[in-house]
Amino acid sequence: MIIRAIVLAAFLAPTLALAQHDHAHMAPPAATAMPKEPGQSAFAAIQEIVGVLEADPQTDWSKVNIDALRAHLVDMNNVTLGAEVNAQPIVGGMRYSVTGVGPVGDSVRRMALAHAATMNGVDGWRFEASPIEGGAVLSVWAPEADLRKLRGLGFFGVMARGMHHQAHHLAIA
Repeated sequence: MIIRAIVLAAFLAPTLALAQHDHAHMAPPAATAMPKEPGQSAFAAIQEIVGVLEADPQTDWSKVNIDALRAHLVDMNNVTLGAEVNAQPIVGGMRYSVTGVGPVGDSVRRMALAHAATMNGVDGWRFEASPIEGGAVLSVWAPEADLRKLRGLGFFGVMARGMHHQAHHLAIA
């Protein structure tokens, strides 16, 4: 009887192991992982601001305008993906003639003028912007020690420089 049990166990062991192996691969995970990325960066920016506003009991919802934030994010997208930039070195800096067709040109104008006003004087950098047909001209002068950085950043790096964007998005909303 014991011999039959041993033989039966030896015979069934591979089948039981295979069944456990297959079951392990088909079993749902012990903990369900939730994705963190909302799927699109503009939506993520809006979601982040909504979360900040909802977490603050002092939020005055009568002053909140998420549609204005969305419009700004559209401008950011238009400029980043649709603008044409002509960069020229100037004494002590760079001049960027930035243009685009239709709504891109309007977005360039709004973004370049606002960025110049916001960043003028930060870290000793001087900004001037003026509207042109189809966009804007942004001139940037940097301290001598930062001229290589300015040239390396180019227009888009200059626009992204500084951690003011998150606070700016909150203020727009």
